[in-house]
Amino acid sequence: MISTTGQRAFQVFNMVLLLMIGLTMLLPLLHVIAQSFSDAVAINNRQVSLWPVGFTLENYHMILKDSTIWMALRNSVTITVLGTFINLAATSSLAYPLSRSEYVFRKPALVYVLITMIFHAPLIPNYLLLKNLHMLNTLWVLMIPSAISAFNLFVMRSFFIHLPVELLDSARIDGCGELRMIWKVVLPLSKPVMATMGIMYAVSNWNMYSQALYYIDKRSLITLQVRLREIVITDNMGSSDTTSDLMLLVSPEGLKMAVIVVATLPIMLVYPFLQKHFMKGMMVGSIKS
Repeated sequence: MISTTGQRAFQVFNMVLLLMIGLTMLLPLLHVIAQSFSDAVAINNRQVSLWPVGFTLENYHMILKDSTIWMALRNSVTITVLGTFINLAATSSLAYPLSRSEYVFRKPALVYVLITMIFHAPLIPNYLLLKNLHMLNTLWVLMIPSAISAFNLFVMRSFFIHLPVELLDSARIDGCGELRMIWKVVLPLSKPVMATMGIMYAVSNWNMYSQALYYIDKRSLITLQVRLREIVITDNMGSSDTTSDLMLLVSPEGLKMAVIVVATLPIMLVYPFLQKHFMKGMMVGSIKS
């Protein structure tokens, strides 16, 4: 197919536009990484742009010596791993029956789920409810109440709707019960949508901040995002062994940037391995047969 001059110009314009948009997202990240590896003198003199000046690992050395960072990191990893498993189990358990026309009360349940996307319970009633359930100051308060996202539920339901009905009927004829059919047939075919929802839930759990701030006041249960906020706002590194001689070698700004990199790195490392499934899962429901 021969492209016209206008089509080629349009393609070039799109490439330049997308490149500029990509740079606006990439350059700030490179600046943060460069500052995290730069010494205090270069940062204080504003000499750092996109490349480290006076390369040093002292910022990361201070972070690794701070016991509160490791404690908060442990809590965030626990919430992300266990919480994502709970999210996927709960969402798939509700999305599958809502996708099958033979189940009664399917439409009223969909309406109730849709209402939660439009109207949200205020903070104080939520707090009182969780207090009465004795969930405050536990990690469960960050996982159980947010087990199902209405948006993710509708995306997963859309994927289940497009599963071949003949395949499910064949499994029933072969003697599979509903639970066994879900485990042996439905879930193996749902890897793209499970990977997509897993990434979305994992990012949400990893970045959980407001719920941890509202419902947890035990220092041993704070998340990495809450600890990051304390460092960024108050320059508080917590442990006395990290605030002595090393503080003379680092800049508060460099320390903040190093903490941001540590808080962002896990998700950045996981995403490339699931990108193929993520892109396929995001296309669910976009093409009608």
